[in-house]
Amino acid sequence: MNKYIYAFCFLMSAFIAHSQQEFKLAFYNVENLFDLTDNPKTLDDEFLPEGAKKWTDQRYQTKLTHLSRVLDSIGNIQFLGLAEVENKKVVEDLLNTPAFAKNTFDIVHFDSPDRRGIDVAFAYNKKIFTVEKVDTIGITFPPEIEKDYTTRLILHIEGTLNDGSRLHFFVNHWPSRRGGEEKSQPKRLWVAAHLKREVARIFANNTQANIIIMGDFNDEPNNLSISSVLGALPAHQVQAIPGLLYNLFDQYDANNEGSYRYKGSWNMLDQIIVSGALIMDGKTTLSIEHPAIFHQGWMMYKNSKHGETPSRTYGGKRYFGGYSDHLPVSVTFHLN
Repeated sequence: MNKYIYAFCFLMSAFIAHSQQEFKLAFYNVENLFDLTDNPKTLDDEFLPEGAKKWTDQRYQTKLTHLSRVLDSIGNIQFLGLAEVENKKVVEDLLNTPAFAKNTFDIVHFDSPDRRGIDVAFAYNKKIFTVEKVDTIGITFPPEIEKDYTTRLILHIEGTLNDGSRLHFFVNHWPSRRGGEEKSQPKRLWVAAHLKREVARIFANNTQANIIIMGDFNDEPNNLSISSVLGALPAHQVQAIPGLLYNLFDQYDANNEGSYRYKGSWNMLDQIIVSGALIMDGKTTLSIEHPAIFHQGWMMYKNSKHGETPSRTYGGKRYFGGYSDHLPVSVTFHLN
């Protein structure tokens, strides 16, 4: 009799494992992914063959190959957020690389008012996710923060998985720390307030909403823009409840790890923040876990002064031929 019980248990465990789906969402600041065509409406001149960086087709193809290797190595990506892409074409070129050959991806992209012409974008496997609504959050700064300053749009994508689960994705690239963290902070606080209003609107209609916020925030989990204005709580310290946001990368920050290295110090600038409904263990059919910073030796170079640093494409006008100055971050979806 025991052998029949064993066989039954084996078959059930195999069925459960087969019925569970796992796939990944990744976010990657790809560091100036420009094409070779001049856009007269933006300041993209340095990324032209005759420009200051001598941006040739060979260098562009090398960049695509390198990014594809990184994303392919992360594995099983079904959702991808990107920062520092010039337009939809460069995203299409990236999705035509081997990393995405097995799946059918679609793209959400809008041109931002950023003066250099860099945008955010979102790619998804349309065989498992149906987009039902797309909009953007535009940011206009008051003169007291900075006059005539422009920044990237925030993308908002709403849709459903094949099982009917509804998801809200927000893709962000907040203002940089140029001029110093303290001086530039008001701009990020302003952007955070815009995003918070949209998140509050969604929660007002449904506290159980599945919200995923990703991006290069140019702030860390404990900075005011994220911890106070956006209200993202540290995921590893508290028990999740619906209607609140949780930062899945706060633990990395607490351990002095990060996605970007500045003068020898790691900064956790690239993060994924989710609503409580997505991290309530065993209480929902859809959950998110395993936040990770993707970090491999072949993506890095050894800086004699500051140690191991992401291998970037350029340092000023000097071409290094690396991957990106940021490391990608990812999470795993579990669908039962």
